[in-house]
Amino acid sequence: MNSLIKIQELLEDKADCQARLNLLPYDGSPEIKEKNGSRYLYVRKRIAGKLTSTYVDAYSDELYQLLLKNSRDARTLRKRIRQIEKELSLLGYNDSELSNRVIQNIDFARANMKANIYDQAVLEGVGTTFPQTEEILDNGIVNGVKASDVQKILNLKHAWEFILDKDVIQSDSNFYMISHIAKLVNEGFYLDGGRVRGVPVTIGGSNYVPPIPLESDVKESIANIVHAEKDVIDIAIDLCMYCMKAQIFIDGNKRASVIFANQYLIAHGQGLLVIPEKEVMKFKELLVKYYEGKNISVINTFLKEKCWRTF
Repeated sequence: MNSLIKIQELLEDKADCQARLNLLPYDGSPEIKEKNGSRYLYVRKRIAGKLTSTYVDAYSDELYQLLLKNSRDARTLRKRIRQIEKELSLLGYNDSELSNRVIQNIDFARANMKANIYDQAVLEGVGTTFPQTEEILDNGIVNGVKASDVQKILNLKHAWEFILDKDVIQSDSNFYMISHIAKLVNEGFYLDGGRVRGVPVTIGGSNYVPPIPLESDVKESIANIVHAEKDVIDIAIDLCMYCMKAQIFIDGNKRASVIFANQYLIAHGQGLLVIPEKEVMKFKELLVKYYEGKNISVINTFLKEKCWRTF
């Protein structure tokens, strides 16, 4: 059992490193080229044995330092990934192939990632437009947007990149999975945003006061949901709703719960579960009713009809 837990921790660490690597805006060694008395910056890297050189922009000290930092970060991340792969091999872990359906689902999620993140940001009250959200996702910054909103959007991207890693898709949907997702969505706001909260919280617009969760209870509840004799979409919705209502973490519970549900759905090739912008008000209304004792069947039907996207 200890080796299985260690394997899952290593797979999550590897996926996290890979996600961070994917988020680097420039991957390669910086080089300076001169032309007609002006200097320009390129990044050089080897792809399939061939050395390539990609233009970045006109030279500036600030951009050059950024390229140097990206190059150092990329080397560090790749080194860590190699170390993890060696540790996994020593533990007897064998990488298995994903089914075509799951691969298609991953592609489907990647093709819709910007729209999904925008919808999630709206659900969290982030006031960016879709073009602003897109620019943040592409460039990491946009003028006129609060730094905290930029951080939330980048954290969502990091968490989605994490769950779309093939090792994570093959990992169990359990307490450790949602804890890591919560850590990612809370990055920059809390020191350990994936830790089970130990303080009381209130929910705006509702008289429901979630009790302080016990880690052992959360683990058991998630396991019971995952192993229930239900359709995949119903299990994904149950996971999402339970984690939201339990308010497991100090913050970011809706964000983490939706992404957690999608990790389970994608692993089974059953599409995506995202609350569209136009349905956010209705969802919040039904969510409050669910918090206050309404049967889950009401919000379950809404989510299946309005928020479940198949392909």
